[in-house]
Amino acid sequence: MKLIGMLDSPYVRRVAISAKRLGIALEHESVSVFRHFEQFQQINPVVKAPTLVLDDGEVLMDSTLILDYLEAVAGKSLLPSDLKQRARALRLIGLSLAACEKSVQIYYERNLRPADIQYQPWVERVESQLAAAYIALEAELQKQSLPTDGDVIAQDGISVAVAWSFTNLVVPDQVDAARFPRIAQYTAYAETLEAFISSPMA
Repeated sequence: MKLIGMLDSPYVRRVAISAKRLGIALEHESVSVFRHFEQFQQINPVVKAPTLVLDDGEVLMDSTLILDYLEAVAGKSLLPSDLKQRARALRLIGLSLAACEKSVQIYYERNLRPADIQYQPWVERVESQLAAAYIALEAELQKQSLPTDGDVIAQDGISVAVAWSFTNLVVPDQVDAARFPRIAQYTAYAETLEAFISSPMA
């Protein structure tokens, strides 16, 4: 199977790291949706990263749906089976993906839209949504921390760390480690794990 997309995308990186945690070897092709648009279009006409090309040529997209498929292939899950813990993990994942989405929106607004047509009320709204996601994540980690024992990391931890690293890469002015110490500390731990080190963001 081939994973298509750049690892500076949090969605691509999330899949790459998760696949390693599931014991699935993916061939990775670093194709950019911007610099290699036509090349990507030949693989997936929608040009959406990540794209997963199965051994039979079938094409899947969207990180969450790709992970659902990979877990079925592996016969195991990176989510807890206990319903209460699963609900909490899904909440952390949802907040992390929201943070990724809002970071992308701010980055695109700043770097792709001409300054004279940027709409400041929209930017402020998205910035408040990004802050809200991290405020909620920090509160969740204050209530119950994520494990940092050995090389064990589940999907909630992967998503939290990937999101925080991504936001710090593309819109670092929007986050402050002093304001979100638990997220920052957990991400620092996660980035020392082999699955993260071997899937570098940049």
